[in-house]
Amino acid sequence: MSRPSRWRLAGLSALAIALLIVLDSRLWYLQVLTGKGYAKLASQEQVRTVVIPAVRGQILDDTGSALVANNASLVVTVNPTVLARQSDGGSAELRRLAALLNISQRQMSERLRLCTAGVSQPCWAGSPYQAIPVDQDIPERVGVQILESQRLFPGVTTAVQSVVSYPAGPSAAQVVGYLQPITAQEERQRHLTLTGYAGADLVGQSGLEAQYDSALRGIPGTQQVIVDAAGTVTGAVTTARPVAGDDLVTSINAQVQADTQSALANAIQMAHAEGNLGATTGAAVVMTTTGRVIAMASYPSYNPSAWTRGISERQYREIFGPAHGEPILNRATQGEYAPGSTWKVTTTAAAVSAGYSLYGSYDCPSAVDVGGRIFNNDFPSSGAISLHTALVESCDTVFYQLAYDMWLRDDPKANVVTSARAPVQPMQKMELAWGFGKVTGIDLPGESAGTVPTRAWLYHFYRQYKSTWCKYGRQYGSYVQQIEYQDCRYGNVWEPGQAVDAAIGQGYVTVTPLQLARAYAALANGGTLYSPRIGEALVRPDGRLVRRIVPPVVGHLPVAKSVLAYIRNALADVVTQGTAAPAFVGFPLDKVCIAGKTGTAQVAGRLATSVFASYAPCAHPRYVVVMMIPASGYGADVSAPAVRQIWDGIFGLEGHRAALPGGRLPSALPRVLGSGGGTPQGAARGTR
Repeated sequence: MSRPSRWRLAGLSALAIALLIVLDSRLWYLQVLTGKGYAKLASQEQVRTVVIPAVRGQILDDTGSALVANNASLVVTVNPTVLARQSDGGSAELRRLAALLNISQRQMSERLRLCTAGVSQPCWAGSPYQAIPVDQDIPERVGVQILESQRLFPGVTTAVQSVVSYPAGPSAAQVVGYLQPITAQEERQRHLTLTGYAGADLVGQSGLEAQYDSALRGIPGTQQVIVDAAGTVTGAVTTARPVAGDDLVTSINAQVQADTQSALANAIQMAHAEGNLGATTGAAVVMTTTGRVIAMASYPSYNPSAWTRGISERQYREIFGPAHGEPILNRATQGEYAPGSTWKVTTTAAAVSAGYSLYGSYDCPSAVDVGGRIFNNDFPSSGAISLHTALVESCDTVFYQLAYDMWLRDDPKANVVTSARAPVQPMQKMELAWGFGKVTGIDLPGESAGTVPTRAWLYHFYRQYKSTWCKYGRQYGSYVQQIEYQDCRYGNVWEPGQAVDAAIGQGYVTVTPLQLARAYAALANGGTLYSPRIGEALVRPDGRLVRRIVPPVVGHLPVAKSVLAYIRNALADVVTQGTAAPAFVGFPLDKVCIAGKTGTAQVAGRLATSVFASYAPCAHPRYVVVMMIPASGYGADVSAPAVRQIWDGIFGLEGHRAALPGGRLPSALPRVLGSGGGTPQGAARGTR
């Protein structure tokens, strides 16, 4: 062998020896130094934790009737690990099961697929190691057939389980909310422990379901199962039983809720019949003068049962999409509308607080000139009238002049707004004190604040839109371009026209129906401002009281008792001889005296927003009813007649069955036999 060949052979031998040393060293490291660690990890991977969801608490109305119930249902589940052992992966068994359940193979596949990125609903968001429900409410004969044919269905089980149902249907959909499996993001946001939730857990995503989720959901149980290398469950280690959630008793009365939803829908349909096709949304609120919500209706609505079987993409678009009016929105708390003349109660209070006489005379001309702009009244001049008559007849020009005069008396230098710390105008200070321009704090998520156009608000509004106005504004362009041109130059100036518009609940003023109801409740009860509550109590499954929920007092109107009494007296006359009188012709006011105020808020290019705010009985008010319907017409023509129907239903007038006999709410909590279908035992009626 030549010398070069021997060198190459020696080099290759050395390389081989070096590689063997490296491999031996690595093997020694893995087996000796870290072997125990890997063995521990391998042992841990053989144990999987499966979460057993707790029975969720019910949501009940004030008599104990279920708004959201947990009913016993025969449920079919499929065990993926059993299917995986079969030679065909269980495809033949699933075809037989789909035929038995009368669903397509595609539907079966969708219900069994795991929810991952790019996979749309329906899909399974739970653990792949636990049985997956594929159908519920199946006939008993089908369940028996599956149990008796385990040779044909070894991976299928039927059992009685708790299933959420919605007896109230669409009438309370936005109030109760809906459930969906928790996401990883929500798990992090809610700071849940690792064993507190699994993807199979349903959590509240809106409404009361979200607000009281922690109490309703209970405590999930856990089961540790042993899984082999193929992912097959071979045994169980330990089990911790779940603890059922608390029931939520609400102040919602199911009958008043249904009547309110029906009256709202009928009002919108009547508007359509009269050719007002733009009236497609609206809301109504019924609450006590002490802050308890009795009914809360939003239109359009939807059937929350759509969530129970895995919502389809089409259903999702219908519920969330603008093409169908976004039924998911609770317009009672999230809709922001101009209140129109219902706002004049705050303007009256602000004027008297500023020194204008409560018993003086005020001109009611057909029009007034404010800074070169003409503001008209809805009817010819009435001459000099009192504030009482101005409220009864809803004379706009009286309030225009009060607002203009207060604008003139205010600091003129402050009207050029250059800071967010600009002082609040006297009239807007009163409006804020009535609870407008901020959330009420109701026990529902996602509440809107509305708008009270203060100088500080104008500062932020101007900064937000100035660049757009300056970009598109033209001095000699279209009407809109000319407005944008003016706003670009003077958009941060609080002008008299803005002040007088705001005085009658128009311009930039917006409120939610709940805010308006809360304010009228304060007017009716003598000045106490509550943060409304729907929840009334949390009760354990065994009937024990966990805690009562009381509407907290959050303020008092800065208005003298005599002024509030004066305004209430005027609002009683609104119904008998004022703008609401036509809507209440023939109503038995001798049995139940209704007081209220109509509102007709003009919107450029659309029909007005129809508003009616009311309370009863006049002398000792217990309830408030408010309705707001955009793009529908006059308050006296649309909302007021619908509110009349709600009052009929509450007190049992004009042929209606009384939802609250004698106008009384239950005086005690209903006795409920716990979650899972307990029946109420009844409750005495009285004041609350």
